[in-house]
Amino acid sequence: MKMNCIAVDDEVLALKKIKRYAEKIDYLNLLGTFDNALSTFSFLRENNIDLIFLDIQMDEFTGIQLLETLKDPPYVILTTAFDEYALKAYELDVMDYLLKPIPFERFVKAVEKVYARFLKDNQSQSKIARMETAALQPEKPNYTFVKSGNKTVKMYYDKILYIEGMRDYLQIHTEDSKIMTLLNFKKIQELLDPEKFIRVHKSYIVAIDKIDYIESNAIKIKDKLIPVSSSYKIAFNNLLNKKNFT
Repeated sequence: MKMNCIAVDDEVLALKKIKRYAEKIDYLNLLGTFDNALSTFSFLRENNIDLIFLDIQMDEFTGIQLLETLKDPPYVILTTAFDEYALKAYELDVMDYLLKPIPFERFVKAVEKVYARFLKDNQSQSKIARMETAALQPEKPNYTFVKSGNKTVKMYYDKILYIEGMRDYLQIHTEDSKIMTLLNFKKIQELLDPEKFIRVHKSYIVAIDKIDYIESNAIKIKDKLIPVSSSYKIAFNNLLNKKNFT
C-alpha cells in the first residue's frame, strides 16, 4: 500500500533532495512539490494526500500557519534549518521533525515511522467499515416456513439433521420431527447455507455439524447411515478440508 505525499519548501534544492529521497522508497508516491504553502490548498482539496513534507519557515505563509489552517491535516513531517521550532512541532502533533541538511538515513527513519502508523490506521478504518457494513445488513433469520401437506411448518435450520429425497417429496429430518414437503433439492439448497449443508448423494443433503463420523463412503448421523456417492465426493471432501477436518 502506497502513501501519497507532497513536499512544500521555498528552497528548490531542498525540494529536489526530498524528491530524490522519495523515489528510492517504494511505498512513497510523491504527487507534487510546491515552493510556497498557499499553492497547496486547492491541491489538498482535490487529492487524497497521506503525508506532507513541510518546511516551517517560508515567506508570506509559513508551514505552521498552513498546519493551523487545515481542519483535517494529513500526517506531517516538518523540515527546517532551525531547531528552535521543535517545541512548536510537538504542540502541532506532527509525526517527525527533520533538521536540514537531511541525511537519507534520518529521512528513512521518519517515513518508516509514518508508514507504520499509516498501515495501522488503515487497518482500523477497514475494520470499522466492515463492522458498519455488517451492522447495516439485516440479520438472516435462523428459520424458514415450509409447506407440508395442508400445513405450513416452521423449520429451524440449526435443527436439521439431513434431508432425504423420496420420489416426488423431500423428507426433512430434524432433531424434533420429520417434515414432508414438495420442495425439490434445487429449491431447498437455495434456502440452506452452503457452508453448513452439502449434498452428498442424489437423494441426500446433510448438515455438516450433525455428522457423528465418516467411514469410507458413508456418513453416520444419529441412527442413519448415509451414502456418499462418487459424483458428490470431491465437493464433500473439499468442504471438509476447508473446515480443517482431518
